[in-house]
Amino acid sequence: MRLAIVGGGPYCTYAMERLAASVASHDGPVELDIHVFDRTGHFGAGAVHSDAQAPTSFLNRIAGHVSFGADESVEGAGPLLPAELRPSLYDWCRRKFDDTGDPRFGIDPDSWPKRYLHGLALREHFSEYVEILRSRPSVTVTLHHGEVTDIEDLTEKGEEDPLLVTSVAVDGEQSGAETRTAVDRVLLLTGHSYNDPMRSGRTRRWVRSVARVPGSVFLPSAYPLREQLTTENASPGHVVGCAGTMLTGIDVILHLTEGRGGRFERAAAGELRYVPSGREPRSIVAFSESGLFAFARPHESGSAGAKKKKRKGIFLAVEAIDRLRENFGGAPVEVGLSVARQIDYERHLFPLVVAEMWLLYYETLFGADFGRHLTEATAPARQDFLDRTAGTASSEESVRALTAPMERAVAEAVDALESLLLGRSPHASLRAEARPWCFDTLFRRYVDVVLGEDAGRRLAAVLDDPAEVASLVATLESPSRHAVLPSGNLFSWERTVDPIAPSDRTSPELYRKAMLEFMTTDQIWARQGTSVNPAKTAADGVWRGLRPAVVHAVNFGGLHADAHRTFLGSWLRRHNRLAYGPVPEIMERIQALIEHGILDVSPGPGAEVDTDGDTLVVRGPRTGAVRPIDVLVDARVPSFDASADIAPLYPNLLRRGLVRVWRNPHTGGGEDFEPGGLDLTEDFRVIRPDGSVDDRISVLGPAIEGQRFFQGGAMKPGANHHAMRNVLCWLRPFWKKTAGA
Repeated sequence: MRLAIVGGGPYCTYAMERLAASVASHDGPVELDIHVFDRTGHFGAGAVHSDAQAPTSFLNRIAGHVSFGADESVEGAGPLLPAELRPSLYDWCRRKFDDTGDPRFGIDPDSWPKRYLHGLALREHFSEYVEILRSRPSVTVTLHHGEVTDIEDLTEKGEEDPLLVTSVAVDGEQSGAETRTAVDRVLLLTGHSYNDPMRSGRTRRWVRSVARVPGSVFLPSAYPLREQLTTENASPGHVVGCAGTMLTGIDVILHLTEGRGGRFERAAAGELRYVPSGREPRSIVAFSESGLFAFARPHESGSAGAKKKKRKGIFLAVEAIDRLRENFGGAPVEVGLSVARQIDYERHLFPLVVAEMWLLYYETLFGADFGRHLTEATAPARQDFLDRTAGTASSEESVRALTAPMERAVAEAVDALESLLLGRSPHASLRAEARPWCFDTLFRRYVDVVLGEDAGRRLAAVLDDPAEVASLVATLESPSRHAVLPSGNLFSWERTVDPIAPSDRTSPELYRKAMLEFMTTDQIWARQGTSVNPAKTAADGVWRGLRPAVVHAVNFGGLHADAHRTFLGSWLRRHNRLAYGPVPEIMERIQALIEHGILDVSPGPGAEVDTDGDTLVVRGPRTGAVRPIDVLVDARVPSFDASADIAPLYPNLLRRGLVRVWRNPHTGGGEDFEPGGLDLTEDFRVIRPDGSVDDRISVLGPAIEGQRFFQGGAMKPGANHHAMRNVLCWLRPFWKKTAGA
């Protein structure tokens, strides 16, 4: 069997690990000829996770939560390699540190590692798996440092060789030379590319604005940072406009500052300060639709986090999605090869998301006992929503109906707590009252979360004297920046997603001040961590912890076309901002850059690129800021679009009719939704324009998004991770065909 793997990034490492384990455990002969193609030459890591990444770029997952191959948690994984060949990233780094003493590898399991360390580990693991495969005399592995530009189906010409892979060398003496490799199977594992900027209305306007200003520069992609953002095209005299404030935008900002020799120092008072090198751009103007950076990701213990039992959703659950689909889904719709009864995101799914966040917020703030009470109190409202309300009510009405029982219970808890804290009622009488939850348990939890251990001890000493309690509470401040009284700590969805008040968006100065204030609080809350901080636990526990329910609702046309378009266009950005930000240590650096003045966030929400006479500017419609820029870099990760991809492979596959774009049909006569990803079977085989399935070509990674939601993320140990499950969907039929298993 001749196999071509196109793309040498992390997914390639995972696939090679499974191939190596399968070959090593197989007793019979295996005739296998593997060709791996990667345009960067960083086999095993690819571009985004390359060991050549800028040292200012970090993973947003701790080292103990990253792995490289299947383990005992992966259902149906098949044979496993020896444990020493499948360490976590932390284990690998510690082994390197013990062997070399190199301080780069001296990290803790809870450390947030630099991305290039992940790249080094990926490349080493890839090489180990290649050696295992090559140790079998009937297995060959050939690595091609080149870009695959085309695949041709030779059987349509009556020739014996099924697929012809065309690649172009990108390095060495043969650079630019074409190579054609005949294979039986192709696995497409291409990572993130970027789209032709003229194919999108927004970037097309940017290109035209830049063209009107002589000397200005537009960079349609930020990566590789060292090649794109050089001292020539983003010099110390330039002002750089950074379009994007999520992870890529943060990578850009740190590369242009710390990566240019600037450094961060801790002042005597504890705050972080930026000391410039003089080689940075004159200023960096960061902007996006929201005007907000990604929220800091909360701390979580590595040992506890990797093995903790997953929380089951009370509102947001797979069973609830199925019930909604049964009761309110439209008539069955053919979506590719699937048939779906489609639902709406805002009317059906969003109320469950908000209600689940309510529940998890107050369960964290007031304790598990109170959380159980909320679960019981909301049971009738949940059933009514699934059977009746979701079919008639607006999303706002449904949210109110689902949260009303919680609101009543929370009001009772707040009143009881404030009666004690303000000295209105003695502790003995409050604890003696009959309630469906324990007052003392709730009180102790609230004090632990909001006021801390020292305040808890001081309160315990005066609990029998209401006047003393009130006097003490009047002097207290929350070390975690919560309000002291519970009425100041009520959950608000609106404040969660939009924490800067409209009144603070009316000028550049007010917006900058409010942004810094929010970032300070957000980092403190992130350091307080999941299971302790209510806001961070609610966001992480729902948007990350219950992601399978959202995936179940969205995948394979589970939402109708308009709802799917809205989900990917706006709700997904909120999802990413709430749950997929960098660690607080990184956001503290971003805050220090704003405070220093080199990073300008004053354009605020809704900012856009424009021209002002012969000057390129970023204009903030709400804050009124107008900031001239010389260089504009698109620091957003674009949605995959096979037809608009700047690389030639997918447009050529479409032209040849080897693949088709997935489409969510509009059943009401409106416009069908085509996110841009490929149409595939559930086990990732491509579907041709005529609806036939081609067993020879499989696809994983960004190219499948649109049809499916959330396909990224590094492998995680002990988690039956979706990346490995996806690899196994491809491997099982391939291995059966290859080894006759």
